[in-house]
Amino acid sequence: MTLQEKNEVLRAYIKEMGSLAVAFSSGVDSTFLLKTAHEVLGDQVIAVTARSCSFPERELREAMEFCKKEGIRHFIVDSEELDIEGFESNPKNRCYLCKHELFEKIAVIAKEQGIAEIAEGSNMDDNGDYRPGLIAVAELNIKSPLRHAQLSKADIRELSKEMELKTWDKQSFACLSSRFVYGETISREKLSMVDKAEQRLLDMGFYQVRVRIHGTIARIEVLPTQLEKLVARREEFTPYFHELGFSYIAMDLDGYRTGSMNATLDEAVVS
Repeated sequence: MTLQEKNEVLRAYIKEMGSLAVAFSSGVDSTFLLKTAHEVLGDQVIAVTARSCSFPERELREAMEFCKKEGIRHFIVDSEELDIEGFESNPKNRCYLCKHELFEKIAVIAKEQGIAEIAEGSNMDDNGDYRPGLIAVAELNIKSPLRHAQLSKADIRELSKEMELKTWDKQSFACLSSRFVYGETISREKLSMVDKAEQRLLDMGFYQVRVRIHGTIARIEVLPTQLEKLVARREEFTPYFHELGFSYIAMDLDGYRTGSMNATLDEAVVS
């Protein structure tokens, strides 16, 4: 299908739903989905954003500002992952535990507001990685309109640019819990360390950033084209990282890549 045909499939699919609650994180995918759904269904669309210690305040603010600007009804639900039994031990199905709890809470809001369906923003690029959260999506009958329309991340960015959405070139984001190696305890303190460390690098102009945490070691991922810049400007952030509690600071020479923590998973689990 052409990009325009995919977009038409997306809009037709959304129209069939009649009313929709969008799990909205203010990222590239969910912003495009929410904007499109609002254009198709108008007031029959609501946005629901989860507030938790693994979701940076900057992202929550952006979500609130976008919905206010677009005139979209916006609900913020407290979804504290660390209160979920077993989550803090960071098991391989961590994402499943989180998504299942979140979508159950969104379902309550949707029912109260008379909304028929719930949708999330995964795209075709999410099909090839280890994504236990998609199991929860399937179990709870959550819709994935972008995957239904076979839209890739590149497609979504291009369509977002055509729609003049500021997120068209926004860096990819995943919850801060994804920065922890599987099996390492997730705590509010360490989540805050990661959040503040990444924010410092973003403020310095690094486009795509991950600060992976291994005990008290920070493993920094930036785009390969910005590796030299990271070394050249290390004195601007390393003292701050130490203040946050990191004993050692390392640069990942492979550069930024999605799902790098999945390299430690058994092949049987990934498949």
